[in-house]
Amino acid sequence: MTATTSRSYWSGTAPTEELAHWSGVAERVAAQLATDALERDRRNLDPTTELDLLRDAGLVDLLHPVEFGGGGGHWETAFRAVRILSRADASVAQVLAYHYINSANIGFAADPVSQPDWYRRTVSGHWVWGDSVNPVDPDLVLTPDGDGYRLDGVKRFSTGASAGDVVLAAALVKGGARDGRQVFAVLDHDREGIEYLGDWDALGQRLSASGSVRFSAVAVAEADILGELSAEPFANLITPGIQLAFGNIYLGIAEGALAQGLELTRARKNAWFLSQAETYRDDPFIQRVVGEFSSHIAAVEALADRAGRRFDETVALGAATTPEDRGRIEIEIAKLKVVATEVGIEVANRIFEITGSSSARSSIGLDLFWRNVRTHSLHDPVDYKKLEVGAWELNGQLQPISLYT
Repeated sequence: MTATTSRSYWSGTAPTEELAHWSGVAERVAAQLATDALERDRRNLDPTTELDLLRDAGLVDLLHPVEFGGGGGHWETAFRAVRILSRADASVAQVLAYHYINSANIGFAADPVSQPDWYRRTVSGHWVWGDSVNPVDPDLVLTPDGDGYRLDGVKRFSTGASAGDVVLAAALVKGGARDGRQVFAVLDHDREGIEYLGDWDALGQRLSASGSVRFSAVAVAEADILGELSAEPFANLITPGIQLAFGNIYLGIAEGALAQGLELTRARKNAWFLSQAETYRDDPFIQRVVGEFSSHIAAVEALADRAGRRFDETVALGAATTPEDRGRIEIEIAKLKVVATEVGIEVANRIFEITGSSSARSSIGLDLFWRNVRTHSLHDPVDYKKLEVGAWELNGQLQPISLYT
């Protein structure tokens, strides 16, 4: 199957060897990130050095076709890597996840004839794709100007834009042959007229480079236009794809919080004075909480793995993807989003119940997990994901296709 006939270079599902290899790569990078994650979080700088770690490890090219020098990996593999990185540094994991989705628009939105060139340039430069896409902030306008366009406006929540190599910008065309259409333009980071405002000041995900970007009379050539936003089912797999990324980020945060919590609890001496146990790790109340967290995390892991595999199966359909195919995977991933959000917040919040008051010291940094999951889980209301699932289960009703549903 070629991209010319299917519009997709992705096929099949991840073999065990692929999952094991890239999981090992991600674990090694996560170990490096974990050594100073708290210190870097407090510096609140763009993760340019951290992105070099991802490039050197090959993670930024994991999903790109092997015939263009990429890793030839699958979505299940890519988001497993995101989950592993989230255990140590969810900010960097977020930038990588958004890069996967942004650059995947080569396969989802670009003309098949232009796909090889986009892939070759992306892989040869080990580009990290940031974005200025935020659909609830539709302030970017492309105006025809000579043989090309002029891009103007401000876009908030532009994840990875200030730290990456290129920016994927979603803009409305006003005038000319594309009048009234929403298009994706891909612009090099340092193009004249692009200003990174550095206004990202959230309590968590501080290194996700999610500040606003101002575009002032930025020259955009026709060759910079990747494709158009449409309601076509295959092109709109990017939405369940990014929601799948979110589920894996929240799950990874829960796993990381539990791992650090266990380490701290095992090191605690003695036990609560009313306890019949000699140490906290032997206290039945502590063991009960750990058992609860571990069981819930295991359930979400199983759902995340299943959703990742089913997403690969759907993506492999390429242009043959039907609205029903897209709807089924949307609901599958919405279920993951619901439970991963709840478990992520629950574990990151309650982990202090087993680690004790000393773990609330600022120098410990156990709060980083809660700050990260609490911040990013507000991306879009999880209650609306519950409604998506409920409307489908009750009435077979799907929400209108959008960049959120």
